[in-house]
Amino acid sequence: MKVGLHIPDFTWDGGPAVLRLRLRDVAQQAEQAGIDRISVMDHVWQIAHIGPPEHEMLEAYTTLGWLAASTDRVTLLTVVTAVVYRDPGLVAKAVSTLDVLSGGRAMLGIGAAWNEAEARGLGLFFPPLAERYERLEEALRICLQMWSDDDGPFDGKHYHLDRTLNSPQPLTRPRPRILVGGSGERKTLRLVARYADACNIRDSAELAHKLDVLREHCTTEGRDYAAIEKTVQTRFDLGPHGENAAQIVEHLHALSELGVHVAHGSVVDVGSLRPLELMAERVIPAVEKF
Repeated sequence: MKVGLHIPDFTWDGGPAVLRLRLRDVAQQAEQAGIDRISVMDHVWQIAHIGPPEHEMLEAYTTLGWLAASTDRVTLLTVVTAVVYRDPGLVAKAVSTLDVLSGGRAMLGIGAAWNEAEARGLGLFFPPLAERYERLEEALRICLQMWSDDDGPFDGKHYHLDRTLNSPQPLTRPRPRILVGGSGERKTLRLVARYADACNIRDSAELAHKLDVLREHCTTEGRDYAAIEKTVQTRFDLGPHGENAAQIVEHLHALSELGVHVAHGSVVDVGSLRPLELMAERVIPAVEKF
């Protein structure tokens, strides 16, 4: 099993003036600790279960560019890109650019979007849910076409591209991996089975059931279930002195037994860097054996 770091909160000591330096330090410490990948949210306001909307929130792809310059090894992605915040041609271009400038370390994380309040607040496009899912499927098809040898047109229900030219192409071969985030049984997991290389499902008591649903969709789509990377969105709270480390390892072992490949989560008090040292000492070496 691998461990990923999700950074959803940028309200750290020192404020915006030192934020770039603290974020660089977090990313570099995570890489040294053996973290496999780093992600940020695609939100423009802070979300409710983390803090008030007024708290600091960085734009996702600009932030990933900074992280690319600050690291050497980790995979970089959003968990997950809100499909309606940018047209798909621009998303494919942004991920391609990130992949080139990071030396082949970009991954596309994408989903149907959900935060209507921030979208309405900043005037971002936010159609009804059914349409967002339609646009998500078309966006996946567009990205796959732009990362192929076909630079012809794309004519869908919602998106119309005269020429899907994408130069330079990503360094990753055959293309950047695609992760579809969410656990909706009828639509999201079906899109994972049809188009994605990875899923991202919330760590909950329903996880085993959600994976069974994904397996059923794979059978329907003629897809090898084993070929899809199973990632779980979780939270690491090691405690001030690492007193929760053994419990975390035990839980991650249980996830591994369910077939989870990557435990991807936020780390409580990550800005102090000490929890990443504890992850390196007490969690990641144990998890790598699973």
